[in-house]
Amino acid sequence: MSLGNARLIPALIGALALVAACQDETPAGEAVSVPSGRALTLIDIVTNARGPEGATARFRFLAPGLDPAEAESAAMDMQALCDSFAVKRIDGMVPAPQQIIISFASEAVPFGEAAPDVVQFFESYRPENGVCIWEVF
Repeated sequence: MSLGNARLIPALIGALALVAACQDETPAGEAVSVPSGRALTLIDIVTNARGPEGATARFRFLAPGLDPAEAESAAMDMQALCDSFAVKRIDGMVPAPQQIIISFASEAVPFGEAAPDVVQFFESYRPENGVCIWEVF
């Protein structure tokens, strides 16, 4: 084995450790609790699409029966999810997210596809010192 290959092995092991650290502990489809008691399940976490602030982690949730009139209670649930769920899962992500986006949808919609008949809410946050700071989206 050459010296170059010998140096490559620790770097690869380190990269694999970082990837493992980024894996979500909550698999898609698992129920998640929020203050309103709304039934939510995690659809997915998207980290490979940059946002306006750079590296972004999008936490997408299914909220069956979501109604447009529920925007205010949904916003409170999203803040709680960001503070207690999302911000804990961005530790170790590379690159470190500069923005967290929480979304609720009444039906599962593939990421990036338009669905005008599906009720969806989105909120954006800046992770700072272990909490989520709401930002205008």
